[in-house]
Amino acid sequence: MGIVQKVMADGVAEEKLLSQLRERSEETDKKVTEAVRAIIGEVRARGDAALRDYAERFDGGSPERLEVTREEMGDALTGADQRLVQALLNAQEKIATFHQRQKREAFVDMQPDGVVLGQRVRGLARVGLYVPGGTAAYPSTVLMNAIPAKIAGVEELVMVTPPVNGRANPDILLAAAIAGVDRVFLCGGAQAVAALCYGTETIPRVDKIVGPGNIYVATAKKLLYGAVDIDMIAGPSEILVMADRTANPRYVAADLLSQAEHDRLASAILLTDDAALADAVIAELERQAARLSRREIIEQSLRDWGAVIVCRDKEQMVELSNRVAPEHLEVCCENPMEYVGRLDNAGSVFLGNYAPEPLGDYYAGPNHVLPTSGTARFFSPLSVDSFVKRSSFIYYTREALESARADVELLARTEGLTAHAGAVSIRFEEE
Repeated sequence: MGIVQKVMADGVAEEKLLSQLRERSEETDKKVTEAVRAIIGEVRARGDAALRDYAERFDGGSPERLEVTREEMGDALTGADQRLVQALLNAQEKIATFHQRQKREAFVDMQPDGVVLGQRVRGLARVGLYVPGGTAAYPSTVLMNAIPAKIAGVEELVMVTPPVNGRANPDILLAAAIAGVDRVFLCGGAQAVAALCYGTETIPRVDKIVGPGNIYVATAKKLLYGAVDIDMIAGPSEILVMADRTANPRYVAADLLSQAEHDRLASAILLTDDAALADAVIAELERQAARLSRREIIEQSLRDWGAVIVCRDKEQMVELSNRVAPEHLEVCCENPMEYVGRLDNAGSVFLGNYAPEPLGDYYAGPNHVLPTSGTARFFSPLSVDSFVKRSSFIYYTREALESARADVELLARTEGLTAHAGAVSIRFEEE
């Protein structure tokens, strides 16, 4: 078997593949769920003591202090490679510029008939940010989560990250200092999510938890949703590339590999209407994967969840793309801007041969926290909206209420809610 399967879109083969992808996203590990429930219960009951016990078991020892000091955060900034500092600052500027345009304004509608309507928009009081800190330590994740939170007006941003030899990953700490994270705690896994949800003696309770993590972290967020808000239930990373005869097979293969290296469960799929390009991309995948550091992960990802699908035409490519609803969608076609209005289901769309997916991961500005596993059909990327709450207000004069009275009372009685109707009519009874 080759590195990736080649599928002819004949109405059967591609349907089987789509079904497999759906099953992957719907699977739950009962043992993981049971373990996470136990961890949540321990943290809720024992607080910091439970966190220290789990650190001894999973992190190779409990840190001397759970909270990172301001001095340590400052040291991370001054002691870092200044080229990395500048790269993060450049990315910060672009991310902030993009997200500033997402801000919603409060409004007041003063109507001439004695009615005042309006909406308040304000940042959440406290948000928790989970950031992996071991082998999968991504400073870019800190920027992508913290910057829109700050723009939204979140009062306090609290980060948890697993300790490495009793200390925070320096690159993660550097990004936290640049992005304006308020407090950092050395704590990882499902226990950190539980601590953010319920609070402990040291870690404050938050209103929302964002950020990626392994299956234990994702399961904890799913179980605790309702007691606390979360960003989304994130699955394995995925990319779908639409390409025609004008695409460069070397570029397309490299972009598919960039996501396949994330995880053995990652999915990388090519849709093309050109059989020659399909064969050229498969050859490039073989050639390029052989020299990459995460070759074993890449090859398993491509074998299990990758595919090169040859479509009859571009219309079928668009239709299949919308059904997959990928996290990342690249359009490597002639005149790529023509497709924007037709691609309805995707987390983020990358247009043309010079907008590779990693540009969105690190630098361009749009958020890289995206819906996965087909949920782009109804979920949106992380944004400033993810960190605000809105409430409306209503003011009516007596005259305005009297004008609306008949309609409101009729609607209330139609629903069988006579007390609702009475709350209006009582205001017009004689004292």
